[in-house]
Amino acid sequence: MSHAAIAAGAVPVCGGEWLKRRITLVQAKDFYYPLRGISIRHTLKDLAADRTAMFSILPDSGIHLPGYSKPFSPTAAASALALSLGMGGLVQAGTPEVAGPHPGAVTVSLDQVPSAGVAEATAPPALQLAQTYRAGIPVSDYWVSEKLDGVRAFWDGAHLVSRGGNRFHAPAWFTRGFPRQALDGELWMGRNGFERLMSTVRDREPDQAAWRQVRYRVFDLPKSPRPFGQRYGELQVLLRNRDSPYIQPVAHYRVGSEAELQARLAQVTAAGGEGLMLHRNDARYTPGRHAGLLKLKPYLDAEARVLAQLPGRGKYRGMLGALLVEMPDGTRFRIGTGFTDTQRRNPPPVGSLVTFKYHGRTGRGVPRFASFLRIRELPRTDAPPPEET
Repeated sequence: MSHAAIAAGAVPVCGGEWLKRRITLVQAKDFYYPLRGISIRHTLKDLAADRTAMFSILPDSGIHLPGYSKPFSPTAAASALALSLGMGGLVQAGTPEVAGPHPGAVTVSLDQVPSAGVAEATAPPALQLAQTYRAGIPVSDYWVSEKLDGVRAFWDGAHLVSRGGNRFHAPAWFTRGFPRQALDGELWMGRNGFERLMSTVRDREPDQAAWRQVRYRVFDLPKSPRPFGQRYGELQVLLRNRDSPYIQPVAHYRVGSEAELQARLAQVTAAGGEGLMLHRNDARYTPGRHAGLLKLKPYLDAEARVLAQLPGRGKYRGMLGALLVEMPDGTRFRIGTGFTDTQRRNPPPVGSLVTFKYHGRTGRGVPRFASFLRIRELPRTDAPPPEET
């Protein structure tokens, strides 16, 4: 939207454009302004609570805020405008008192922010996470299933929530007919569909046609106190004849030997699958990484939090060169391979959780030949900023 179009009058606008532009917020005195490259420090709920917040966008020199003699950059102004649109604020032409002597300034007022424009985040669900499979375990004690290349989703009986605690904005018809009890599973668009899936589930305004290709594949009942073998039976009964094509149980089977397990792995990966999951028959659902749930892939993988985006050189000049990341154990290193040119132009944001593959560790514990696989989780809208490096 151009400044000329905005100046035509007060325009109430709603949407999620700020999310697409990865705008981040920092509180400053009694107002808020956006900066790039800094993690979100305050939720949109905090921002919406200050319904008198105002700032001025100057057509030529940027954004003017009370208490500052010089305006911020035009880039910040563009981000502020996108923020106002995403928040459903009123965009008006004029020269408010806070703007000072700046004729032609555009004022953004958040005094009519709708509740629907507020990001919805909850406490992260207590999910069970897998340990890495190691040869020699009694595989006949486990149920085996394909490891889906999807996005983890917890169903709380009313909403689909991400592993990080952010609510997925699925269409109402998608979850119609889902049971009222808690479920653990993955949103999935089929093998090799991860990129399309991420694009679909990240939108606050759901793409109806895209969501019709998504399935919620359920593999566990997190609130059931029974061992997995019994939980799996309960899950099959619960979802049997369910009046929805969008929710399906993940099929599990048993194997009798290590050789049979490896043959299944080869079969799945040859067909484009990611790997296998193993649930121990007698294991209770236990939040956190647990030996009752194992993952088996043809390579090692792990997750790390993005601390910084490092600039590229040579043919990658102007794009991402590498990510500086940190693993849960505090190990910091760079990931510089595995990215497409599109991903280098639009890299994982600071604060996001990424999955990478590697081949063992060095003597200092750093993953060898780390290569980017995918974004596993975007930053929570109320997450504290990462430690500065």
